[in-house]
Amino acid sequence: MHFLDFEKPIAELEGKIEELRHLSDADGINIAEEVGRLQQKVDKQLRAVYAKLTPWQKALVARHPDRPHCLDYVKALFTDFTPLAGDRLYGEDHAVIGGLARFRGHPVVVIGQEKGSDTETRLRHNFGMARPEGYRKAQRLMTLAERFHLPVLTLIDTAGAYPGVGAEERGQAEAIARTIERGLDLRVPLISCVIGEGGSGGAIAIATGNVVLMLEHAIYSVISPEGCASILWRSGEMTQQAAEALRLTAQDLLEFKVIDEAIPEPLGGAHRDRAMTFERVGEAFNRHLEQLMPQDGGVLRARRRDKFLQMGRLELA
Repeated sequence: MHFLDFEKPIAELEGKIEELRHLSDADGINIAEEVGRLQQKVDKQLRAVYAKLTPWQKALVARHPDRPHCLDYVKALFTDFTPLAGDRLYGEDHAVIGGLARFRGHPVVVIGQEKGSDTETRLRHNFGMARPEGYRKAQRLMTLAERFHLPVLTLIDTAGAYPGVGAEERGQAEAIARTIERGLDLRVPLISCVIGEGGSGGAIAIATGNVVLMLEHAIYSVISPEGCASILWRSGEMTQQAAEALRLTAQDLLEFKVIDEAIPEPLGGAHRDRAMTFERVGEAFNRHLEQLMPQDGGVLRARRRDKFLQMGRLELA
């Protein structure tokens, strides 16, 4: 397991547990009591550390290399997933995953951003940073969902839209704006969940939900802490201060009513117990879907648009 800098005391204890287990396997020695004692210490340390994470530490947890990504959630929560490719204008963008699926027996459209889990898949998915064709694919899938009266579930996990020259030449800003517009205009339920990083317009493009969920240690902001520090202070040394100033944690955003619910993560973060994380996200999706499905399309659209306009009226956006 990969350990973050602030988890060093926990890493040492878990290293000792691993050594004892190897010793037990090799020599047939029963060390269950000692392992149990050390595990209690690990749990105690995890509770102490994760109870007082700083915003910057939460950003590190949200980016943890072992944290589950979009395709992990698709595999765990959905059945009969049929991916759909291309934007019908330029090409396919592997940073945006989307298609038809069933969620607990109900047909839905799933859209998400995939970062990849190793060097090969990260390059294939461009680290979750979508190009214009990815956002136009999302628009196409939303239109498809509305045509067949299917709810849309989105999974947000991106550092931001891809800032390359080619993306700008193909209309990156316009593609994001049109995707936001398409999401706000939908007459079917749209539920969004920030599972890792929610970076800038690249994230909000598919996060204009009737309900916006967010995992406890995910982050969601207009810019990354590093980007903010480089612009405001012209120094990477101010990254932690930037993270605090951005108010990018789920707890802050719930207070500001930018999100509707913060989903608790397992002790130590989503990567420590993926099955529990998937279960909690699935339960939240199901609970809100049951509330939204009976509502009229016009009502869903009006309430969604008012929800986001209200943020501007309250000077939160």
